[in-house]
Amino acid sequence: MDRILARPLTSGVLLLAASLLATSLFARSAHAQTASEGLSPTLSAIKSAHAVRLGYRESSPPFSFLDQSGRPIGYSLELCAAIVEEIGVEVDDPNLRIDYVKVTPDDRIDAVLQNKIDLECGSTTANAERGKRVAFSPLMFVAGTKLMVPRASTVAAVTDLKGKTVVVTKGTTNEQAMHVADKKFSLGLNIVTSPDHEQSYQMLADGKADAFATDDILLFGLIARHKAQDRFRVTGDYLSYDPYGIMFRKGEPQLAAVVERAFRKLGSNRDLVPLYKKWFTARLPTGERLNVPISLQLEEAFKAMDDSASANN
Repeated sequence: MDRILARPLTSGVLLLAASLLATSLFARSAHAQTASEGLSPTLSAIKSAHAVRLGYRESSPPFSFLDQSGRPIGYSLELCAAIVEEIGVEVDDPNLRIDYVKVTPDDRIDAVLQNKIDLECGSTTANAERGKRVAFSPLMFVAGTKLMVPRASTVAAVTDLKGKTVVVTKGTTNEQAMHVADKKFSLGLNIVTSPDHEQSYQMLADGKADAFATDDILLFGLIARHKAQDRFRVTGDYLSYDPYGIMFRKGEPQLAAVVERAFRKLGSNRDLVPLYKKWFTARLPTGERLNVPISLQLEEAFKAMDDSASANN
C-alpha cells in the first residue's frame, strides 16, 4: 500500500474553509430568524415564547373576574382568547399558550408599557389621554360613572353627597370624574381610594364610605356577585362616558391590525352579540344574572364590525 503523506493546508484552502463555515452559520442564523422576520416586537416575542400574556382583573365581573376555583373568566377574557387565536394565525403558531397575569386598575397601564403583559383584558376605558400611551381594540362596551349607595340612603344624585365620603378605585377614570364633580358642585367631598373594586365595595359595606363611585355595569356586577340587591342600589346621572377596549402596546400597526381582524371575524360570524348575551343577560358561571341588555350604541358598533357579504347587501 502506498503511503499518503499529509501535507499542510495552504492559506487558500484555509480561507475557503472559513468562508464555507461562515456561509453555513449565516444560513442557519437566517433560517432561525425566518420565523420572526417581519413581525412587530410584541408578535415576535410571542412567537419566541409560544405564549401570550393576558392581564386579568380579580373583581370586575362580568368582564374579568375569578370563578369559584380561582380561574380567570369573563367577557373580556373571551374576547382576548379570540385575539390570541388570530395572533396564532399571524405568527404561524396555532398552539400558543395563555399565561394569566394579575393586574389592578392602578398598575394595568404600566403592565402594558413595561412589557409585563401583551393584552390587558379587563374593564378599561379607552380615552384620548390613555390613547397617547397605549392602544385599544374596537369598542367592546360602553359604561359611565354612577354611585352605589345603601338602600336606606337618601342619596339620589351626586349633589346629595355634600360633605360626605366617597370611595373610588385608584387609577380609574371614575376617580377623575368624582374630583371634577366635587369641584363643579362645590361638594367638599372626602374622596378616598382603594386598590381594587372589591375593596371599594367592602369599604361601602363596612360603613366606611357613604357611596362607591365607579362604572355602572361594574356596580351591578358587584351587587349581583354579592347577592346584595336588598342592601345596595345604583343611582345618579352618568358622571362620565367610558367606552371600553382591550389594551395593548402602542406603535405596532401589525398588532393593531391583528386585534381588529379578530373583532371583525367575530362580527362577521355574528358572534359578538351572543357573546355579550352570555355574560350580560344569561346566568354567569358563578350563578348570578345581570340582565343588562345591549345598548343601541354598542349594537351599532358590533354591526360595524360585520364584513360579511350579507351585511353589505
